[in-house]
Amino acid sequence: MARTKAELTTNIRLTDFISLGVIAKTIPLSTINHVLNENGKASQRQRDFPAHVVVYYVIALALHMQVSYREVYRFLIEGLRWLSSGKTLKVTGKSAISQARTRLGSDVLEQLHERIVKPIAQESTKGAWYRKWRLISIDGSTMDTADEQRNLASFGRHPTSKGQSGFPQIRFVSLVENGTHVLFGTRMGGATKVGEIELAKQVLSESVLTEGTLILADRYFYGFELWNQARANGADLLWRVKKNMVLPRETQLPDGSYLSRIYPSQEDQRRKINGVIVRVIEYTLEGIPDAEPLYRLMTTILDYEAAPAMELAAVYHERWEIETSFDELKTHLRGARIVLRSKTPDLVRQEFYGLLLAHFAIRSLMHEAALEADEDPDRISFIHSVRVVRRQIVRFTTISPSRLHSIS
Repeated sequence: MARTKAELTTNIRLTDFISLGVIAKTIPLSTINHVLNENGKASQRQRDFPAHVVVYYVIALALHMQVSYREVYRFLIEGLRWLSSGKTLKVTGKSAISQARTRLGSDVLEQLHERIVKPIAQESTKGAWYRKWRLISIDGSTMDTADEQRNLASFGRHPTSKGQSGFPQIRFVSLVENGTHVLFGTRMGGATKVGEIELAKQVLSESVLTEGTLILADRYFYGFELWNQARANGADLLWRVKKNMVLPRETQLPDGSYLSRIYPSQEDQRRKINGVIVRVIEYTLEGIPDAEPLYRLMTTILDYEAAPAMELAAVYHERWEIETSFDELKTHLRGARIVLRSKTPDLVRQEFYGLLLAHFAIRSLMHEAALEADEDPDRISFIHSVRVVRRQIVRFTTISPSRLHSIS
């Protein structure tokens, strides 16, 4: 899809008002330079488009998905002046931009995502906690990429009810901190090359999933191996499971839930060996259109007094917060029906992680605003928060050199 060559001062989307200062505050230059050096990607000679500038440029692309490469770079020149030791940056051509992005590759953006994008809720963050537990959800989605042969070979076309997708697609699985909508731990691959469960195994290796975390997941994700992996570092789980799953009622609890056991295989279940104790919660939703006849949840929290069944049933439906985060990523930032523009698989990965970093920068600002206002971040709309940023930031997009150390 061709991007418009119109200037950003016309037909501006709300995300166009995010300044480089906002991005640099969350993704500091010092961290970028550290990752560049680790990967041997730091510019060895002075270029018109040095590596650290390319990183900020890739993130800026996520804020301007509907305009051309060159126009996004033109927009950034004033904001990037402080990064270039006073040197005036030239408005370079599309070919030079593509070459600079290719030199950088995707590893730097992916490692920045791994290093920077983490849960940010504090004890005072409203909506982020259930009792003592930080609420985290896991789910997956897809995105269309440019219809190029290399993308097709690397990612494939996902089958649909009417045949195949019109574009090659990536598949990704993310964790979301429910209270702040921060997407983290994300892993991606080709839609026809890797499944959600395989990606989920990578995602659930995140070191932050420890005691004091409650992970929510839909019934698609349950498997004995994945369940045990998710709880291995002390995290608690609240996952929906299929209604026909065999879960013998071993101990009835006063709140209506009951204790059962899960097994690695039918043979183990038959012999009653290698079982893991779980607590099962079954309930119905009355007065809800299109509600299913029965919902069945399974949790590692065995103490019904610490987490009553009725409360956990309500908490589980917080899992849908991840759908809101995906909508922010795929609609409000990327733009509805907009495909990732990169024409090679490595640059698709680069662009994708730049999109995640841009989303994190905005969500971090929203969290700060919510804390200052003693408000639930859910009550601050994603789009409106960008308007707030526009009002609060001075008219220039630059950061003075004196601010460099304070943000790094």
